[in-house]
Amino acid sequence: MKPSKKIYMIAGYNTISMGTGRKEFNPKKERPGLEHYLKEAGQATLGQIGGAGNVDEGVVGNFMASRFNKQGHLGAFMPMVDPGLRHKPSLRVEGACASGGLALVSGIKSVLSGSAEVVLAMGIEVQNTVKAIYGADILAGAGWFPRRKDGHAYFFPGQFSDRAGAYYEKVGREKARKAMAKWYRNAIENARLCPTAQEFENKIVDLEAQAMMEPNPKSFTDHLNVFDCSKVSDGASAIAIVSEEGLKRCGVSLKDAVEVVGVGHATDDITALPEDLTRLTTIAFAAKEAMKSAGITVDQLATVETHDCFSIAGILGMEAIGLAPEGKGADFVLEGNTSRDGKIPVNTTGGLVGWGHPTGATGVHQAVTIWEQMTGKAGAAQISIPADRPYGLTVNMGGDDRTVVAIVFKKTT
Repeated sequence: MKPSKKIYMIAGYNTISMGTGRKEFNPKKERPGLEHYLKEAGQATLGQIGGAGNVDEGVVGNFMASRFNKQGHLGAFMPMVDPGLRHKPSLRVEGACASGGLALVSGIKSVLSGSAEVVLAMGIEVQNTVKAIYGADILAGAGWFPRRKDGHAYFFPGQFSDRAGAYYEKVGREKARKAMAKWYRNAIENARLCPTAQEFENKIVDLEAQAMMEPNPKSFTDHLNVFDCSKVSDGASAIAIVSEEGLKRCGVSLKDAVEVVGVGHATDDITALPEDLTRLTTIAFAAKEAMKSAGITVDQLATVETHDCFSIAGILGMEAIGLAPEGKGADFVLEGNTSRDGKIPVNTTGGLVGWGHPTGATGVHQAVTIWEQMTGKAGAAQISIPADRPYGLTVNMGGDDRTVVAIVFKKTT
């Protein structure tokens, strides 16, 4: 989808990604709920755009509050965020782990249609309400649930363990494991530069050695260890999607905005098995569509935020996006291309493995990270955006490559 008029994102904000690894987290004590995270993120963004009076519509991306929190109807929480949002149109959208990306797509379409000049887009998930094994059952709803009875106890780690095993056969187990360890190292080192990241306080010295721990099928999965996985996270992210008129209304300078220049949104049959476990075909389609609609090639990207729910998903994502040829993703990572000082810095605040994965918030968090990088607001995590490569890409995946939202952003000044 090529935007038919100028459209921007402004005023991004992330709460802390809360869960194990954060000093504030104590599983035995009561923790903040949905209301806390929605209000924090929403008010922070509203404070940057002149208040709720400037907002026309709201949208919340969320996957499973109905089970994690026994709460549906999240669109109606917008007036709780700020009384100035009372009686304004708002809705909740869902697409598993791509729910945040779908919130962005919904807001983009509202602005393009003319029904809104300013949309408050949010994403949220509060998942530390149940033990991990029960959470795995809830998260299995991101796949075709009748297959649950045949799947691993930890359903999605099992799915991506199968992908990792197939990739080991394709490129060699040792190389693949080393690349996955390198991916983990990059994620944690980037997260240490971002105060809101779940792994911000990680003090492990030899990260790659830790990540090379042999998978134990008796306690987890055949081909992945716990360091290959994103953590269980609570948090929310928010950003405003605006037209040129909306930008003026909010009193935000163009230098503090990032332009949306291309969108790819694709789905595939949730009831079908992957055609090839070593290929993320829906990511490949959506990323290609996003770059095609933006009128750019992959070589023009300065940075990428990709959906590394597991380290193997990050490596396969490099191939699907087109940064590495098929079967060469491990080499691409091992050569240092994805590190923050490499050819194309990837997941500069840690991605899902390092920053965290509050499921419904992830797609919005990715957009906030690109906005921060493109406007020079990333703090210690800031990278250089070359003048001849002023573009960034986000790739938000739902389920096992079943729903994907890819968005291309352009630095404005």
